[in-house]
Amino acid sequence: MYKIDNIDLEIVNMLMDDGRMHAAEVARRIGNISERAVRYRIDRMLENNVIRISAIVNPKGVGMNVVADVWLEVESDSIVEVAKKLADYENISYVACSIGETDVSVQVQARDTTEVYRFITEVIAKVPGVRKTTTSIVPLVLKDVYQWRIPPGVVDGMLDRK
Repeated sequence: MYKIDNIDLEIVNMLMDDGRMHAAEVARRIGNISERAVRYRIDRMLENNVIRISAIVNPKGVGMNVVADVWLEVESDSIVEVAKKLADYENISYVACSIGETDVSVQVQARDTTEVYRFITEVIAKVPGVRKTTTSIVPLVLKDVYQWRIPPGVVDGMLDRK
């Protein structure tokens, strides 16, 4: 496990706001740290899979205006196989295996509700092993996974004590 400190936390938060920010600017904003030290820390976090720097696509910006969460009940011996098959579809943005009432959850990006309905009934429901689907249209997302920030308690170990 990578041990994150307050400086790493500041660097990560700045890069989340602007992934193109130069190390020199990060160093200037933090103060009392060199550009070289910032680059070293960024490289170390990248190597340890703490962060990944990439472009984030806004689905609405490319005409995918409807988001649907779909939960699947799957035959127990087909869960991972079904999840892997669904991960191959370009309009599915999230795939996870779960424990509980459903076995696999996916998020579908589509142009409209008709496209969601067609994709679920003609594609997802027909994947071998899928027994049942439950769908919810998501009209509003207040926080997405790429907006998640490292809780400050991770730095000082306080999360372990709660």
